[in-house]
Amino acid sequence: MLLVLSLPLPAQEHDYDPDNGEEINELCAGCHGEFGQGGKDGEYPRLATQPAGFILDQLRLFRDRKRKNLAMVEYVDHRQLPESDMRDIARYLSEITLETRLPPVDESAPGFDAYARLLASKKIMQIPRAPGDIEKGRKIYNKECDSCHGKEGWGNHKKAVPMLAGQYTNYLWRQVKQLRTKQRIHDPDDPEEELLDEFTDQELTDIFAYLSTVDD
Repeated sequence: MLLVLSLPLPAQEHDYDPDNGEEINELCAGCHGEFGQGGKDGEYPRLATQPAGFILDQLRLFRDRKRKNLAMVEYVDHRQLPESDMRDIARYLSEITLETRLPPVDESAPGFDAYARLLASKKIMQIPRAPGDIEKGRKIYNKECDSCHGKEGWGNHKKAVPMLAGQYTNYLWRQVKQLRTKQRIHDPDDPEEELLDEFTDQELTDIFAYLSTVDD
């Protein structure tokens, strides 16, 4: 249940243009990174591998001023980013895979491609271990969160539920604060719902500690 930020909107036909998605991402990369990996220890969240439906829903919320973020305002108006562009960038980002480690290679072997290795290293991302009781966090997560956010926190693409594993811990904490203070709505069908208030800060600390180990 934790941090389900919006429900998926009805699917509509869309002719996906990956080249357009890649071009739009060149603008997004200024904050969110070339591969949607985010940065600055969570000041900018990871978008890579997030469900396309979830990314699309958030872009619509930014556009309609239902989710406040001054940095996003100038990029998401109807003229700057029409609906078709939103769909292209959402899918483009959702299909980026970030590995957590480079596979071992013999750099002295004939045919070793140093440039390809360098490019691959740029797509490596692993969340630093967060403080907390990992085992307690695993138990709480499995009891309270995995039915929505999926086993080990990798989200649900079909239902547009965001991934929590692989996301910056500092970013997750900022979202908790915004959800608790109603700056963001957890469930638009039940805007008065107070799910995050049911968890203590220590329980969330332990959950985030567990989630930070999933990509080890």
